Amino acid sequence: MPPLLLHPALPLLLGATLTFRALRRALSRLPLPAHVRADPLRTWRWHNLLVSFAHSIVSGIWALLCVWQTPELLVEIETAWSLSGYLLVCLSAGYFIHDTVDIVVSHQARASWEYLVHHIMAMGAFFSGIFLTRFVGGGVLTLLVEVSNIFLTIRMMMKINNAQDHLLYQVNKYVNLKGDLSVCCPRALTAPVSGTGIMVPLCISFVK
Repeated sequence: MPPLLLHPALPLLLGATLTFRALRRALSRLPLPAHVRADPLRTWRWHNLLVSFAHSIVSGIWALLCVWQTPELLVEIETAWSLSGYLLVCLSAGYFIHDTVDIVVSHQARASWEYLVHHIMAMGAFFSGIFLTRFVGGGVLTLLVEVSNIFLTIRMMMKINNAQDHLLYQVNKYVNLKGDLSVCCPRALTAPVSGTGIMVPLCISFVK
């Protein structure tokens, strides 16, 4: 294994992190709902959720394609490996690095401590796959929850915009709950002990 500072995955991580940073800058130029625009905290949260929404769409669909192409990723979560799965884990690690920095730099660490805990645990699991080529399958498995997070992020953005009384909000809430249970619970009950480090960030992601 090459020294950490010379690891070939570092450019991938840096590129992914900078990509999400650039995406945030681009999305911050979009018009804001009036209720969000009036509050600086809501404005920051809205922009943060837009990037999270983009990550959930890309990584959720990508994770589904990974397990469709390489079903072993769902079974041998420690040893199974695929190039597509590896690149996906690198991309998502870059997102979590970006979001962690964004939370800290924006002085939201105290208010968003649960996100930081989630991100640190997720990055620890992903780094195992990136630098040790172990648990790549586990990383892909973890990212399946991003499919459910698409609906969760929509619900959170509607809540920020005070749209909880909208029918779409109520429908989306139950769709999100069903998605969470279908993704996490069956696999968590059958995951081997060696996958515990992967399943923890998977289940913690429901606090997002």
